[in-house]
Amino acid sequence: MPDGEQTAPTAQTDDPDPESHAGRIISAYGVVSAVLGVLSVAAVFVSVIIWSAHRSDADERRYQSRVMQAAADWTGLLINMNADNVGASLQRLHDGTVGELNADFDSAMQPYRQVVQRLQSRSTGRIEAVAIEAVHHDLDLRPGAPRSTEQLPSEIASRTDKVILVATSVSENVGAKPQIVHWNLLLGVSDVGGRLLISALESIR
Repeated sequence: MPDGEQTAPTAQTDDPDPESHAGRIISAYGVVSAVLGVLSVAAVFVSVIIWSAHRSDADERRYQSRVMQAAADWTGLLINMNADNVGASLQRLHDGTVGELNADFDSAMQPYRQVVQRLQSRSTGRIEAVAIEAVHHDLDLRPGAPRSTEQLPSEIASRTDKVILVATSVSENVGAKPQIVHWNLLLGVSDVGGRLLISALESIR
């Protein structure tokens, strides 16, 4: 065949099937999109968990602040009780209690009443420090377990916090020089229907 009549060779492609090549590209994009979608969902899920945990921690801190304030207010009545306000102070203290402390309130407070009435003391006290010691949730006890004074059944209290208070009061007794009294107390503060009530009172060293 003459040189002039020879036809140019047909160009060869690496991929004999262009449509298959395009399909592979689309499939790769699909995989990448799916992975990115999963990662996005996971990121949103983690963000929700972190936000929920942060909100829960913030709510708990606010609640514990209320608990410490309730304990401090109740203790303030106790350490400022004197002959002029002993009756009203004891009534307010009683109204702020629950459980065994409420039931045995008169006997628990009788020593304070007698001392105040006998000495005609006038006390001025202040709270030095307040701190949460422990928290108890779901207060139902196991069968046979001993019940301590700060624990209340869950149908009465949803939770009980132990609060440590350090306070100082100055007692001015008739015919004697002022005396400084140091208070180291452990209180149980129980949540009863949204009210924070004192369920236990102990003196600690």
